[in-house]
Amino acid sequence: MKLYELKAIAKRLNDFSFISRARRVEDNTLELMFDKSDSYFFNMTRGHSVVYKAPSQRPLQGYNAPFDTLLHTLLSASKLINVEVPNNDRILRLTLAPKSSYKDKIIYLQLEFTGKNTNAILIDDNKVIIEALRHIDADSSFRVIRPGMELLAIPSYERKEESKEIADIDVYLEEKHEQIQAKKLLELKKQKLSVTAKKSKKLAQLLEKLPDELQLAQQEQEYKSYGNLILANLYQIKPYDTKLKTYDFEGNEVTIKLPKNIKINRMSDYFFNLAKRAKNKAKNVHIEQENLQSKKDFYDNIYYALEQAKEPYELELLVPKRAKSQRKKERLKEGELFWIEGYKVLVGRNSNENQKLL
Repeated sequence: MKLYELKAIAKRLNDFSFISRARRVEDNTLELMFDKSDSYFFNMTRGHSVVYKAPSQRPLQGYNAPFDTLLHTLLSASKLINVEVPNNDRILRLTLAPKSSYKDKIIYLQLEFTGKNTNAILIDDNKVIIEALRHIDADSSFRVIRPGMELLAIPSYERKEESKEIADIDVYLEEKHEQIQAKKLLELKKQKLSVTAKKSKKLAQLLEKLPDELQLAQQEQEYKSYGNLILANLYQIKPYDTKLKTYDFEGNEVTIKLPKNIKINRMSDYFFNLAKRAKNKAKNVHIEQENLQSKKDFYDNIYYALEQAKEPYELELLVPKRAKSQRKKERLKEGELFWIEGYKVLVGRNSNENQKLL
């Protein structure tokens, strides 16, 4: 964020009298709604911080960290006293009077757009940190950001930045939102399409590897024949033999590779069991084929829906991003897991999986 942008934003926010809503809508993005009408979003991503204006939208997931609880409790319905850019630093400081306080109380929300140390910090009137979006230890910076610690000032240094006049800051921030959304849509769509395509490709490979019913029927007959020939020629097989050369019942010469570590009198059972397995596979291979094909069709439909998506919100809804802890806990054999507005939604990839989920 440029200094002239922050000054124009501060000037505009001073037109409002109170904050009606304060919440986190993404991992690093805060939404502040002023006077029940105008929502401004503060993306506090390190190195890519930005402020934009857009219609309020319900977040895909809820955030319940201590910072989020205090942000909602202290800022929602609070009176807006002043918004400033202190010491010409890339900082927006909102001075507020919380509604929940039983006596006059002043707090500050300090939004620091300072590269790798970008942060959102709640401070009391003694400049003591109440809570912060990111905690910073002494190992990382001389400015320790922890609840109960005094917030030290950012060292001042002279910077040379271009200064521009922004005619209408709201229009400027709305245009910025459109640019951000277009870029985010492109990057996110590419990522989600890649993930979905990999799942579809994996299922296609499994379909290709499925044995053919005719081939399995031939294997069944072959293994049965081997079993019968071994029974008929049991007397010829020595304990150290690795193969049996004999003639089948039609008079054709046959060489049978003998299994290792199996007693001679159990060798015929070995081949009869192989014949039984081949028969069962042939009997059920069409069921597995239908199962895999329906799952592949599910991901192909998701892929098509991703291609048609016009908003990043739609992309996250179709292929939601899960936290690492959720990835470990939620290992599903049947269906896909979606988190929508904090609710866990399980969707089967075919009718069988839907029945199991019920």
